Amino acid sequence: MEEAGQHTLTRVETVMATIRHRIAGRSLTAGARLPSVRAMAAISGVSTSTVVDAYERLVGEGVIVSRPGSGFFVAPQAAPFSLSAAGPKLDRAVDPFWVSRQSLEARESDPKPGCGWLPSSWLPNQAIRKGLRALSRSDDTALSDYGSPLGLEPLRQLIARRMADRGMEASPDQIMLTESGTQAIDLLCRFFLEPGDTVLVDDPCYFNFQALLRAHRATMVSVPYTSSGPDIDLFAQVLAEHRPRLYITNSAIHNPTGATLSPVVAHRVLKLADQFDLTIIEDDIFADFEHTVAPRLAAFDGLDRVVHIGSFSKTLSASARCGFIAARKEWIESVIDLKIATSFGGGRLSAELVYKVLSDGSYRKHVEALRTRLSKSTLDVSRRLKPLGILPFVEPQAGMFLWCRLPGNADAAKVARAALDRSVVLAPGNAFSLSQSATQYMRFNVSQSLDDRVYEVLREALNHCP
Repeated sequence: MEEAGQHTLTRVETVMATIRHRIAGRSLTAGARLPSVRAMAAISGVSTSTVVDAYERLVGEGVIVSRPGSGFFVAPQAAPFSLSAAGPKLDRAVDPFWVSRQSLEARESDPKPGCGWLPSSWLPNQAIRKGLRALSRSDDTALSDYGSPLGLEPLRQLIARRMADRGMEASPDQIMLTESGTQAIDLLCRFFLEPGDTVLVDDPCYFNFQALLRAHRATMVSVPYTSSGPDIDLFAQVLAEHRPRLYITNSAIHNPTGATLSPVVAHRVLKLADQFDLTIIEDDIFADFEHTVAPRLAAFDGLDRVVHIGSFSKTLSASARCGFIAARKEWIESVIDLKIATSFGGGRLSAELVYKVLSDGSYRKHVEALRTRLSKSTLDVSRRLKPLGILPFVEPQAGMFLWCRLPGNADAAKVARAALDRSVVLAPGNAFSLSQSATQYMRFNVSQSLDDRVYEVLREALNHCP
């Protein structure tokens, strides 16, 4: 019987796979003529119509080209830029893409303590349905037109008010909407960086920072992150030695450690940034998880050197993609051009939906309940990890992450691979560490760690991977 999730290739797909394999193996090189339709049908044991369909699909993908009267030929093959090849040759279990791919590709029923989002049942789905119903009654422009380059004005005004509640002053024309927090960082990297420029990240840091910077062919350096922010003495040393162009970090709730930046460290970071002409991108996507407002670099800096970004994927919906950039007005003007070049008008429908949900009084109640639920889950998960010898780096003030040290000399990558064999997705520490110094650490998403299977699998994996 065919296993669940397996896909049996159709005859057309089999022919296409054969051609791709021959191109990859260089038995068919750029410019080479493919077998005629009749010849390929005879070789493959299929009908000529199947081969015609396969060839036409490969033409559509740009793999081959059709020359009327002459046949089909292998298209010129430019060597693609390989993200995996751009970085150090790491074990795939600690590659920055590993956790993302395993989490995104896992079945809905599989426990995912390593992923970076809440279960769908924790999100305000009824409010989203209400917003969608309201949108369905909107005028045609909201449903079908491009958004303005800056993005939906009422949402930008709302974001400005929300930022002010956290001590950050930004006018709506200093705020530009994006498709996500990830797109916000991507646009800023396009704006600030040239290939080879040096960028400073925390160690550990959110693994997709590394993936994005690798895509922009930046040189990365890192500084250890402590319970109160970056190690400030090493921070100063790295700035003096490497002169990075950017520093990318989380504000308020740090990912993966759950630590909170202290006011003293924040002031020293900004003083050093001024001394070494450093621009800071401050990622604040976990803002709504806070019980008490933590320091923001943008609040102390007044959006001079600091660019502040956020999104609504963590507390509202990862499907309705919407984020934002808040920065100097002259920087926003330049980034608008990049946005137009890469995504044109932006996702107006998502912005309209996000605005309707955020401006609904139910959203405030949702996040209040969410904070309480996460606090309870953090205590519960910590309690259940402790008998396994898994202990948190800090007791986070808020958020959904526990950054934990495994017992003894356990290798988190080996534990994660063993757990994956049991369909449990974990996040090994070195996926977050540029220096590869987090071999014994693991990040747990407390909202995704409530399934008993997680602890059963962890116990077995630790026993087999000492």
